[in-house]
Amino acid sequence: MKIAVLGAGAWGTALAIHMAQQHPVALWTIEYEHLIVMRSARSNHLYLGAYPFPDALQLEEDLHSALEGATLVLVVVPTAGLRSVLHEIRRTGCKAPVVWACKGLEEHSAKLPHEVAQEELSDGQLRGVLSGPSFAVEVAKGLPTALTLASPDADFAHEAAALLHAGNLRVYTSSDVVGVSVGGALKNVIAIAAGISDGMQFGSNARAALITRGLAEITRFGLALGGQLETFMGLTGAGDLILTCTGDYSRNREVGLRLARGEALDVILSNLGHVAEGVHSAHEVLSRASQLGVEMPITHEVDQVLSAGLAPRTAVENLLRREQKAETS
Repeated sequence: MKIAVLGAGAWGTALAIHMAQQHPVALWTIEYEHLIVMRSARSNHLYLGAYPFPDALQLEEDLHSALEGATLVLVVVPTAGLRSVLHEIRRTGCKAPVVWACKGLEEHSAKLPHEVAQEELSDGQLRGVLSGPSFAVEVAKGLPTALTLASPDADFAHEAAALLHAGNLRVYTSSDVVGVSVGGALKNVIAIAAGISDGMQFGSNARAALITRGLAEITRFGLALGGQLETFMGLTGAGDLILTCTGDYSRNREVGLRLARGEALDVILSNLGHVAEGVHSAHEVLSRASQLGVEMPITHEVDQVLSAGLAPRTAVENLLRREQKAETS
C-alpha cells in the first residue's frame, strides 16, 4: 500500500520516516539538489537531522512517479505552495485521496487549506487534514505523539488514520475540517506573541494569559466559520497551541523571542532555515477576522509588529491597556 508524501521539509520527512516503517513511501521534493544529497546520505540533514531513512522510503523528483500507484497522497508543503501542488496533482489525473498537513492561510486570499483544496482538487476526490501538537524531530525519534485527521467522509477519515496510526503515533478522527484547519493555522500567530513575552522575560503568568486569551481568539474565529467548539478544546486547538507557545522546537515562538531581542524580521527569517507560518498568516487572519466581525486583539498586535514595525514592547503595552471586560465576552 504505497503512500506519496509531497514535501521534504522537516514535517514531511518525519511523517515519511514514520510511515515507511509500515508501508512503501515515495517522498517527493521539487528541490533537486536537496534530493541528491538526501539520496546519498539516506537522511534529511538540512531540515531534520541525521535520522536514517527506512529501506521502504524512496525519494522522487518526478511527481508522476511519486503519485503512481499511491493509495494515499499526503501533502506537506508550506501553505504558500499548497495550491500549486494540488493543481499539479489534479493535472496528473491522480484520483487517490489527498490529505494535507500544512498550517496557515494563503497569502492575499486569506483562505484556509481546506478552502484551497475545494477549489483545486477534483470533485468527489476524498480529502482530509492532518494536524495536532507535533514537532517533527520527536516524530522522527519515535516519541509518543497524538494527531487528528479530519474529513467530511467518516469512513475515509478512519481508513486514512489507520494507515498512520502505528507505534507511538496515535491518530484520532474528526469530521470538523474547519475547526482543525483553524486551530492549526492560528496557533502560529499566538506563538509569536508568546515568544515576544518570553523574550522580554515577562514570566510564566503572562505566557499562560496569552495562551488562554489566544485560544479565545482562535475559538471565536473558528466558530464564526462553522467550526465545532469541542475541536478547539482538543488536540488541534488547545493542544497544538500550548505546544507551539512553549516548546523549544517552535519556529514561530523563536521568531517572537528574537523580535523581543531587537532583531530585524528579515534577518530572523533568513537565518531561521524553516518556514514560520505565523509570519505569513498574521495579516491574513486579521483580514479574514475583519470580514467575519471577530475581534482579535493579540493577532492585531502581532500583525502590527510584523507588518508595521511596531516595537514588541509597545504591542504588549497596548494589550495591557485594553479596557476591562468580562472574560467570556
